[in-house]
Amino acid sequence: MSIKSKALHRRRWLIAVAGAVSVPLAMTGCGKADDSANVDCTAYAEYGEHKDTEVSIYSTVRDAEADQLTASWKDFQSCTGIKIDYEGTGDFETQIGIRVNGGNAPDIAIFPQPGLMATFADKLKPASDKVKELATANYTQDWINYGTVNGTLYGTSFDANVKSFVWYSPKLFADKGYTVPTTWAELITLTDKIKADGIDTPWCAGIESGEATGWPATDWVEDMVLRTAGPEVYDQWVKHEIPFNDPKIVAALERVGTILRNPEYVGDVKSIATTSFQAGGLPILDGKCGLHRQASFYAAQWPEGTKVAEDGDVFAFYLPGDDAANKPLLGAGQFVTAFADRPEVETVRQFLAGGTFFNERMKKGPFTTANNKADISNAADPVIKLSMELLRDTTVTFRFDASDLMPAEVGASKFWTEMTAWIAEGKDTKAALDAIEGAWPA
Repeated sequence: MSIKSKALHRRRWLIAVAGAVSVPLAMTGCGKADDSANVDCTAYAEYGEHKDTEVSIYSTVRDAEADQLTASWKDFQSCTGIKIDYEGTGDFETQIGIRVNGGNAPDIAIFPQPGLMATFADKLKPASDKVKELATANYTQDWINYGTVNGTLYGTSFDANVKSFVWYSPKLFADKGYTVPTTWAELITLTDKIKADGIDTPWCAGIESGEATGWPATDWVEDMVLRTAGPEVYDQWVKHEIPFNDPKIVAALERVGTILRNPEYVGDVKSIATTSFQAGGLPILDGKCGLHRQASFYAAQWPEGTKVAEDGDVFAFYLPGDDAANKPLLGAGQFVTAFADRPEVETVRQFLAGGTFFNERMKKGPFTTANNKADISNAADPVIKLSMELLRDTTVTFRFDASDLMPAEVGASKFWTEMTAWIAEGKDTKAALDAIEGAWPA
């Protein structure tokens, strides 16, 4: 999966490219696609017919992924008669407000984070009973919660990514007899073994990302808060019910420092701030690094020809905490919402909450979803398969990326810059967190 600059979208999982695209599909005069006679409509019978209707969808998905997306609902259009007029944009966060306030809201908007979605709750249409039924049947409660504002469900999960991963070389593990750690203590023991076996930098990292420099370090912190303080404290932290510089957050960042600010583990600490996140894990391929913490979408950063698999050149394992039986999971994703409630809009909304769409989408190219009706055998690669297994595991406690939920001046600004200073300048942990706390809006 590719990546968008978080400076623009506060999403770290799509490649940014210039411009927006509009991708309507060709329709016949009766409202069905030209090749409808060749489509088996059995899977779409439940959606009925809505001839000569049109539904607009607006999201951040563009270019090759937009082509895959629109191809995923081509048969749905043919069988229902609904024309989907799709538009992807590189400026969603700004333009959605302009469009809504200007009376030009799309019928359906796919929001890149629940915090932004919540700011439009008074203008969004609540989920129908049928959509709520589909959400309950197809997603864990954590995902339903993130689509809910003040007790009302507005958004259903679209795509997803997992951030709690450590990338490694299966060949190195096999050659050295290493096993995947299941606790933090085992992870540190493994780190020391890698160091003792001659790899000078057991961990590699990079947090440079243009205007968004620092965001990979914030992901580290979020994962550690979940593991050292627990999901309840994490939720309090996100909502500012406890201060950003609370002792529990200090302790979490200090644990991050045992790796990222330890020259015995990472070599030149300051160089992490000038190493791009895209290049951060690449030393694994030439044996100069053993481990790299980065999200599932990092699979797209390995050079062409790299085999990503348990028996390949690189693979990933779950970042463990103190207790192997306790599995907090950090991730992110988008949410399908509606600004209109016409029958054809409701039908598309149901389609995008069920399993048929997701199975079609996964067949078209790399795509990760938390929808439990999606067939994991359709996963484009083993990391997507592993991600989906974790996302639908009811024993896993999922939490959305904290900085995407916090006010922009904190999560998409001060948090980044202070983590950069913490690494590049060796800034004191408490002082860095004090500065972030001071940026929280009154």
